[in-house]
Formats: sequence, C-alpha cells, structure tokens
Amino acid sequence: MPKERMIELLRELLKNSKRSDRELARILGTSQPTITRTRRKLEKDGYIQQYTAVPDLTKVGYEILAFTFMKIIPHEETSGEAKLTEKTHKWTLENPKIILAMHGDGLNGKNCTIISLHKDFTDYYTFISEFKGKWSSNMRDVETFLVSLKAKAVKPFSFRRLEIIS
Repeated sequence: MPKERMIELLRELLKNSKRSDRELARILGTSQPTITRTRRKLEKDGYIQQYTAVPDLTKVGYEILAFTFMKIIPHEETSGEAKLTEKTHKWTLENPKIILAMHGDGLNGKNCTIISLHKDFTDYYTFISEFKGKWSSNMRDVETFLVSLKAKAVKPFSFRRLEIIS
C-alpha cells in the first residue's frame, strides 16, 4: 500500500480504532487483507504505538491534572550523581500518577515537564512534596499549573482531531 494510503488508514484508526479491518477496507475502498497487512506494518514501523481508550478521568476518580515545569540541573560526572539520575528516571517511570515526563525548552529556562493525575488536592500535595523532597538537589524553579478535571473543557482531550491535520 502506498504511503498516502497508509496515512489514510492511520487517520481512520485515529477516528475510531475499534473498527474492524473489514469495515476499514470498505471505507477506504480496498480489501480486508490489505488493511490487515497495512495495520501490521504501521505497528511494526512505529506509526502506531498502542491502542487504548481515553476515559472520562473524573468517572475513574481523578479531579486534578497537574502540569509541572522545572529546570533540571546538569549532573556532575560522579558515580553518586549518575546513580541519582538512574534513581530519578526509575522513580518517574514507576510512578503511576505520572502520565508523561519529557525534556523540553521554554518558560524562562525550564527544561523538563511532568504531567500527572491526582484524585484530589491532598493527593497532588503529597505527590509534589515527595517529588520535591527526593529530587530538589537536581532541579530549580519548579512551577505547577493545576487543572480541575471537573471543569467544562473548551476542547476535550482526544487524538481523533489529529486525523484532520494534513
């Protein structure tokens, strides 16, 4: 299948990944085996990383979405600092409240962001206190923007809208 057709399939999957290959083949005007092969290729080549549901987070018990921005201090090349970096990454990867952690650039020199989910303010406060306590020697200028998940969203989170981007 040509790359343009692969992108068309990906866009259809963004709209609704629960549809069968047969239904997708009908929509795209091709055969079901072609869709199955193409879907597998999209998965193998990393275009599709996972299939997942996007739940209503308030219905599963979350009230706060926290965007935390910080400046990570470069580590010395000592064994103690290297272990701390390893421990920081391990703690971040294993913390179920963190849904995204990435390096970046912006906001007055901040170079890292963490997005986390919390049941309520007490849960958030406990999380950020532990976070700052463990890693304060490696970061500066920590700022957080809290979003109430109970508030009406101007535009709710969805990857569906990516299908219209050309």
